[in-house]
Amino acid sequence: MNLDTTKISSFFETEYPLNKEGLKELLGLFSVVEYKKNTQILTSDTEEHQLRFLNKGAVREYYASTEKETNINFYTKPQFITDLSSFMNDTKTKKYQESLTPVGLLVIDKELFRTILAKYDCGKSFIDLSFQKLLKQKELFEYNRVTKSPEELYQELLIYKPNWLQSIPQYHIASYLNITPETLSRIRKRIS
Repeated sequence: MNLDTTKISSFFETEYPLNKEGLKELLGLFSVVEYKKNTQILTSDTEEHQLRFLNKGAVREYYASTEKETNINFYTKPQFITDLSSFMNDTKTKKYQESLTPVGLLVIDKELFRTILAKYDCGKSFIDLSFQKLLKQKELFEYNRVTKSPEELYQELLIYKPNWLQSIPQYHIASYLNITPETLSRIRKRIS
């Protein structure tokens, strides 16, 4: 796969404006990594050493115990999929990530990334904005899980994440909603 930086360039220009020279240098440091379907990308109890940008494909993020796996997020559009807390704080992650389709990632080593951020004096704003977004998403996710029924959560997916419902297997959606696939099937029948 060729190094196609169109999506990540657009992402940076929209989400985290960097000066053009810094952006060009940063994008030149990414490399391409491809994964086959059902491949583990991130494993719990490891430290994130690379910043990963999803260029194509679908990835599920989940927690796992000996009894079960619980999906907490799906990535289906171009965006960063790195556990930013592990990456920025040099700590071990508690999450897992698995490719649901063939996946194309752009990756950069943590130290190279930090060097570029420091060189162009944009590191603090990138980190602050990233963590603000992450915290906002996490709080909304937790609030919804506690205050809304599975049916209400499914209806929100219909509105805000229809691409998930089209591209993610239903048993993974059921896990995300913390219900059984059979319950999800009944909800879908009631709503349609």
